[in-house]
Amino acid sequence: MFMASTAQIDLWHADKVATQVSVHPAPNGIRYAAWGETRISDADLERLVGAVPAALSPALLNRAYYFVPLAIADTGETLIAPAYTVDLGDRAICHRNAAFGSTEAVFISTRLVEDRFGLAFEFFINVAHNFVDATGVPESFSTLVWSQAEAQVRGETSQDAWEARRRALEPGQKSSRPTPKSEFGATPASGGVIDERARLSYFESTFSDSLAVYMLSLAVDFDYRDLREREYPLLDAAALAERLRHVASLFAANPGYEFQIIKRRRG
Repeated sequence: MFMASTAQIDLWHADKVATQVSVHPAPNGIRYAAWGETRISDADLERLVGAVPAALSPALLNRAYYFVPLAIADTGETLIAPAYTVDLGDRAICHRNAAFGSTEAVFISTRLVEDRFGLAFEFFINVAHNFVDATGVPESFSTLVWSQAEAQVRGETSQDAWEARRRALEPGQKSSRPTPKSEFGATPASGGVIDERARLSYFESTFSDSLAVYMLSLAVDFDYRDLREREYPLLDAAALAERLRHVASLFAANPGYEFQIIKRRRG
């Protein structure tokens, strides 16, 4: 056990936490547990985990998601804090991974986010990345997002997606011949050599992002603008809606959850 003298709280090794708490299989097949002063009710946690479409579960059978107060970042060991303090919060990270035999564990810090929206997105982006690592990206989704990239749709869903798209298209030499405007209000790219490694990374990033946002929409009501970050322009709303509808067609919502896109009227 590691002693945090400034916080006066004992940090637990991740494997010890795993022995002290029972992992619950949710009705959708996702395995999860809560430990420590998470400040999340059982009902809220069940609702959150239950939003993951059951069709994703077979690819995540060796995964277990642990909701803990804080996963500590500044050590080579995977250490977990049973409660929150300001000092430990400064040392924590959104999540840390650990392996216990055949189980791949993901420890998610619940006390680093201020609301349900932030915690939900952190959980869903981990689920989405884990799913993509196990299965790859559906060809139909890759075709969709690449058509948007070639049409130079404005913005992206994350910094990783933005950078991967730029690297994929940057080697190409654009034609000097005028081309028509696309439905997204930009001029399609044409010709040139594609960086295939960057394009694959782009597919993985955009699918992970879209899958996470889709699950987020099932769990909580939110305004698309809440996803905005300063480092890159946010993806055109119509383009994201097209991606989300495609994801919804691949992974139906579980009973009790509903996928809905509402366009807010201006003024």
